Amino acid sequence: MKLISRFEAATLGTSELYGLRKEAFIAFAAAPRGSHEQRISLDAMRIIELELATRSLRP
Repeated sequence: MKLISRFEAATLGTSELYGLRKEAFIAFAAAPRGSHEQRISLDAMRIIELELATRSLRP
């Protein structure tokens, strides 16, 4: 799992973000506890969730 930036998340469609969130969750669960891969996956999920939440606030 590669870390996604806020800018990259903003350019993706909603369905793509949901797909990436699923991939990040799977990568998080598969990574060894406390590993760099697990932290990257968790950060990616946070960025994706933030972007999805921002979209739901727009009219």
